[in-house]
Amino acid sequence: MEKIKIGTQEALFEIESIRPVSENVMQLVFPDTMPSVWGDITIYTDDGTEATTLTGYETVYRDEGQTVYLSNDGSVYTAPETPEGQGEPPEPYVPTLEELQAAKRREISEACQQIIYQGVNVPLSDGTSDHFALTIEDQLNLFGKQIQVTSGAAQIEYHADGQPCRFYSAEDMQAIITAAMWHVSYHTTYCNAINMWIAGCETAEEIQVIFYGADVPPAYQSEVLQSYLTQIAAMAGGAEDGKDHT
Repeated sequence: MEKIKIGTQEALFEIESIRPVSENVMQLVFPDTMPSVWGDITIYTDDGTEATTLTGYETVYRDEGQTVYLSNDGSVYTAPETPEGQGEPPEPYVPTLEELQAAKRREISEACQQIIYQGVNVPLSDGTSDHFALTIEDQLNLFGKQIQVTSGAAQIEYHADGQPCRFYSAEDMQAIITAAMWHVSYHTTYCNAINMWIAGCETAEEIQVIFYGADVPPAYQSEVLQSYLTQIAAMAGGAEDGKDHT
């Protein structure tokens, strides 16, 4: 069962399901204990891996006990007035498949951007490791550093995340650029494959199970993604081999 964390609170809450019901409204179904306050929703998979964070869901749109609807635009549900003799009020709005797909694509895009911007740790030639953020500005800066490396500069000025500028050797600078570009390219490719998966969904239930970090079904894996997955498996195998020999 998936779990969520609200805002900066430490408590985790189990959920039976979470899904968008419109562009700005998210439905959460709880089996038992529920949060008392609302805010950004961080979703964790069954094994405790952080999947994604949905921001801005601070307003209770509608409360149905164990089922809560939250909005990210401050809107709240207003029951339509039913004139006497007109029968039961209309059923709650059910989003179309296209609306659910669009909402899921936005969720995946936001998660991809966050992970890319978080950046990478890069081992350096002196045995240390530095972390490098990868916002759009950082990526553009690294393209410029590639020109310096290619031109034959022996030392290139750059800075790790939150650190002052320092000189990196050409070897280390190339390692930083290579790791950064791999990180950006992989997640861009993975995000594209998930979007193909979303486009192939034919029911709301199929869309609900998709999250950033899920294994993309082979039918939606591009040739490029398959190449990346092969590289990742090889790197993981190498890491395991290293553990076996220690």
